[in-house]
Amino acid sequence: MERKINRREKEKEYEGKHNSLEDADQGKNCKSTLMTLNVGGYLYITQKQTLTKYPDTFLEGIVNGKILCPFDADGHYFIDRDGLLFRHVLNFLRNGELLLPEGFRENQLLAQEAEFFQLKGLAEEVKSRWEKEQLTPRETTFLEITDNHDRSQGLRIFCNAPDFIAKIKSRIVLVSKSRLDGFPEEFSISSNIIQFKYFIKSENGTRLVLKEDNTFVCTLETLKFEAIMMALKCGFRLLTSLDCSKGSIVHSDALHFIK
Repeated sequence: MERKINRREKEKEYEGKHNSLEDADQGKNCKSTLMTLNVGGYLYITQKQTLTKYPDTFLEGIVNGKILCPFDADGHYFIDRDGLLFRHVLNFLRNGELLLPEGFRENQLLAQEAEFFQLKGLAEEVKSRWEKEQLTPRETTFLEITDNHDRSQGLRIFCNAPDFIAKIKSRIVLVSKSRLDGFPEEFSISSNIIQFKYFIKSENGTRLVLKEDNTFVCTLETLKFEAIMMALKCGFRLLTSLDCSKGSIVHSDALHFIK
């Protein structure tokens, strides 16, 4: 009876060691298939088979020892390229197609990365994408600044691009009792329209100021000037101005910009 028990115990011990060796071998194999790349200071961990998906490319050459590549201080392959854009290069290798986030505008830079890594398929897809964007008509952006010179109406700013309205709002804040309260929503008509109706200090000291200098109290004229300067910085060009008899566009009743 004791011999049978000892035999079973030895068999279990052997099986346990055998399984441990198999797990260790699998772990080693898993590690051996992974590679860490340092691309412009950004670390990427991927499988060797991903990097060797397309033959005769830069990354395939590194993995198979055809191309000599320097190492960083931690022993990772170092590639002196754009680390952020390499994300899209790696995703192309993984997916076999180019998938970019909405609003991506760095086609020329990505085309250079595709050329460096010798990925003809990626280069062709980037070129095709860029050509389609050139043929697609861009929506014209309009900006209208209307000054009624009347406290009941005040200054009206309309733009069909909500992001420009958001920039204007980010420049102006409300101050009450030495506290910055952000842009007053009472002036926000919609995502496309701001209408300032009054600007004098109230009895409790509330006032509109520029965000960078909370001692600079805004008036109709300064708000209009800020909107005009921001429009020019954002690439708008003046289309028309109504009643500029005083010699300055700041005093015009209406300004129309286009981009």
